[in-house]
Amino acid sequence: MTLLSSDSTVNASDSSSEPIFSPPSSRQLSSQYATAFHRLTEAIGDRLANHRDYHFTASLAGEDSQFTRFNRSKVRQSGQVCDGQLKLTVMTNERTTTANIPFVGSFDTDWTLTQQALAQLQVDLPDLPVDPYIVLPKTSGNKSDHSLEVRSGKLLSANAVAETLIAPVQALDFSGLYAAGLSYRAYADSAGKRHWFETPSFTLDYSLFGEQPQQSVKGTLAGHTWNSADYQRSIATTQQQLKLLAKPIKAIPKGAYRTYLAPAAVGDLIDTITWSLSEAALRQGNSAFGKLETGEAALSKKFSLSEDFQRIGVPRFNSSGAVAPLQLPIIQNGQWANSLVNARSAKEYGKPSNAANGEESMRSPVVAPGQLSEDQILAQLGTGLYLSNLHYLNWSDLTAGRITGMTRYACFWVEGGEIVAPIENLRFDDDLYRFLGEGLIELSAQQTFLPSVDTYDRRSLGGMWMPGMLIEQFRYTL
Repeated sequence: MTLLSSDSTVNASDSSSEPIFSPPSSRQLSSQYATAFHRLTEAIGDRLANHRDYHFTASLAGEDSQFTRFNRSKVRQSGQVCDGQLKLTVMTNERTTTANIPFVGSFDTDWTLTQQALAQLQVDLPDLPVDPYIVLPKTSGNKSDHSLEVRSGKLLSANAVAETLIAPVQALDFSGLYAAGLSYRAYADSAGKRHWFETPSFTLDYSLFGEQPQQSVKGTLAGHTWNSADYQRSIATTQQQLKLLAKPIKAIPKGAYRTYLAPAAVGDLIDTITWSLSEAALRQGNSAFGKLETGEAALSKKFSLSEDFQRIGVPRFNSSGAVAPLQLPIIQNGQWANSLVNARSAKEYGKPSNAANGEESMRSPVVAPGQLSEDQILAQLGTGLYLSNLHYLNWSDLTAGRITGMTRYACFWVEGGEIVAPIENLRFDDDLYRFLGEGLIELSAQQTFLPSVDTYDRRSLGGMWMPGMLIEQFRYTL
């Protein structure tokens, strides 16, 4: 018997046509938002032109999105959000100051707000403390200084969302959030760099519930083009797991067990540890990978982690306008390859930048697949735990690489390659140098795309490609 992952997804980086890459010009900027941003940054440059010591950067993030919330297979809330935020930074070779300004996509309105902020920034700048690691805007003199990436797709119309999503789940206890629309990111500076990224996309983050409170299964769907057949397959997969959760629950005592982590559970782990790959974190002693970087320790040769912008649809440019390589190995066959380095860390620590973002966190993580086929997962697991999802992850000992968290959603006890029972929630606490090292038995041959579904400030872009992971003696403490 094969148990499918609880996260059934569509590759959100796929598009119905190839994205367009070219230097932006006012003729090519067809959307209202792109045109307004282009005019706005030109006006900022003109206003500062008489101040030779002043430089600026402008980063934009926005969306025109529909959000529809479902509970018990009914629409509970639906609405449209049109929102943008411009981050404007003014700097000299010693000082820097920043303002966040609402962006609506109308030049007259946006320029009025920006002028007010710009005037205040110029007043504040001389009184601020000296910043020794300022990186002033500069051009590279090649085509990477300019980019225009416009992706295409086909989303559900606003009027079709409720009927399309509810029809297959009318007899089920279905709750979730559908979010879809246009997202855009942009950058411009006083040195002349110009970047625009625009994509239509959707995410559906949902759960199905059984009769008992602990009976719930999570599913996600994402992409640029809606496909009802994919949606129906995802619902069928989660229904299959929900039926398994109806079996009597088995209490598992604390201890160490052979464990299969489904791709979504691997994604939960990777989402936590990738914040520890920063060059600044390494140099400041706040990274779990210090021993790996120095060669004091190694991981399994089967484990490789990289950034791959070819497979995940997010902007390659960062908040200083630098463009990341299409692919960047981070950990290769268990050995350290690269930290994430932005221009500020490059200046502070004397290491070449690889155009990491301001937080030096991963934007397009991919864990390489292994040799474990889908139809052999339960057989290779034998007796142990099958975990679909994890949550509440945190470091129990950061510099030692020790991580803790809880099991969540569809998690099962397996005996002799067969599912026996769902389990009560467990807390794990284990050393990544062990479970990604000698404890890593194999990774699945199939990767799953796990979309980012966060909507705290705005809809997130992209996601990650993850395989499943079979681990020997994963450690549970509660």
